[in-house]
Amino acid sequence: MFLGTYTPKLDEKGRIILPARFREELTAGLVLARNQERSIVIWPRAVFEAEALRALEGPSTLQKVRDYQRMLAAGATEETPDKQGRITIPPPLRQWAGLERDVVVIGALNRVEVWSPEGWEAYSAAQEEAFAGMNEIVFPQ
Repeated sequence: MFLGTYTPKLDEKGRIILPARFREELTAGLVLARNQERSIVIWPRAVFEAEALRALEGPSTLQKVRDYQRMLAAGATEETPDKQGRITIPPPLRQWAGLERDVVVIGALNRVEVWSPEGWEAYSAAQEEAFAGMNEIVFPQ
């Protein structure tokens, strides 16, 4: 399970050092992809495969299903962390998320997300007030 918030920096080659607490679950390989909120999602390979299978369950006759499948697959890339726990974030993904030198890496239970500091600040500020009432929506009684 991925938990916490970290603030590594991108190096000149577009790499970040994964938080030490995340490395063990990601050493066998991971998939980076676009996330809906202009961030990057990092999945352990097995979790990405499960997500991809769920996406394939939708009928390809529906435009929204095809759109989601395309956007997920076209923006995805496989990586394996190096011995220092670094991964390269490809330029198209860095551009998608507006990443420069400073980044915010958050644990999101079954995945890791990489945000620009401005993007994370705006998103979390918008969600904080509604967070208390989300239990009733996400887990209806």
